[in-house]
Amino acid sequence: MSCHEGNKLVAIVDDDDSVRGTLKELLRSAGFSSQTFESAEDFLGSGHRQETACLITDIRMPGMSGLELQAKLNAERCKIPTIFITAHGDEEMRLQALRAGAVEFLPKPFDDEALIESVRAALER
Repeated sequence: MSCHEGNKLVAIVDDDDSVRGTLKELLRSAGFSSQTFESAEDFLGSGHRQETACLITDIRMPGMSGLELQAKLNAERCKIPTIFITAHGDEEMRLQALRAGAVEFLPKPFDDEALIESVRAALER
């Protein structure tokens, strides 16, 4: 059983304030409800796990990385569909994320429509 059934909140986890703001606005313009967090630890401590239907996270962040966040959620049987965005990804990292259940792995800069389509796919899971 997932920990996010029936919910449509998109959580954005990125240490870059401008990226968080841009993503929140993009998702709002596409009709999605979102909440932003500046770190994986902030997201985990927020109490929003249960209502999160899709997670957009950076790979490299101070503290816990996006991949570590994904692994922690998986270990807790909280299978939130995850979209990774990164300026520092490589093929090995991409494969690791996808094998662990990521919906998408988008290199920065990414196409806005590609992200929106990825969110739609995640919410349909």
